[in-house]
Amino acid sequence: MPVLAFLSHRHALGTLSTKTCIYPFHSVPLISVLDGFAVFVNSSAPNTHASAIWKVTPLFANWIASPTNFLFTTSLLSSSSTVLELGAGVSGIVALSLGPSVGHYIATDQAYVLKLLRQNIAENLETVFPPQRKAKNAKGGGGKRGGNASDAAGSGDRITTLEQDWETDSVAQLPPVDLIVSCDCVYNEALIEPLNSTCAAICKLRDGEEKPTLCLIAQQLRSPDVFETWLKSFHDKFWVWQLPDAMLGEGLREGSGFVVHLGIV
Repeated sequence: MPVLAFLSHRHALGTLSTKTCIYPFHSVPLISVLDGFAVFVNSSAPNTHASAIWKVTPLFANWIASPTNFLFTTSLLSSSSTVLELGAGVSGIVALSLGPSVGHYIATDQAYVLKLLRQNIAENLETVFPPQRKAKNAKGGGGKRGGNASDAAGSGDRITTLEQDWETDSVAQLPPVDLIVSCDCVYNEALIEPLNSTCAAICKLRDGEEKPTLCLIAQQLRSPDVFETWLKSFHDKFWVWQLPDAMLGEGLREGSGFVVHLGIV
């Protein structure tokens, strides 16, 4: 059986520290902290996979949100891009990290995950979208300077959530997107074909004359058999590249136990 990388129980409220922000998260209960990253599990959920923060997730979030990431430096992603995440889990870490840098971020998962995912995103909007300061009165009247509460609320429209079950839901209701991301959703052979088929179907929503939708899959290498089965299935549906170390953050490079693949249909 593959080893799943999440850590041990602590509190009902915790924080996750990234390079630039600290996000509070609520869950029942909270699982431990590794190198400043908190891992959470909702014990009342049907399973714990979507309810945990896996070890690869903070590393992937920091890397993909960096302005030096190749997606931004080559203009494959921009402030007007639409990104869709499959299997976002309860934390919303990737959404909160990348969302402020793109036009629209859609975090998807199964129905039982969405309540806590929405709560974590909502409680952190003012962290990732700081309220704008009001300018002084044009007449020099010394008007009060303060945060505009509506600014963060309006910015919340840029990070949205949507129910999407790979095994049962059609992608017909989804919009065409510039990038699909999936972080550590490959741990069970039964999920491989539904995940890869959903990724390919979303990529095909975009008209052939437009630039293609990119599909980025990050995962921890646990079981060689599961990985080989996933890669064969993914290769059957996409043109596939494993990202080299030069394109990755330090924690994702060779020897880390993590890999990132890029696919284009």
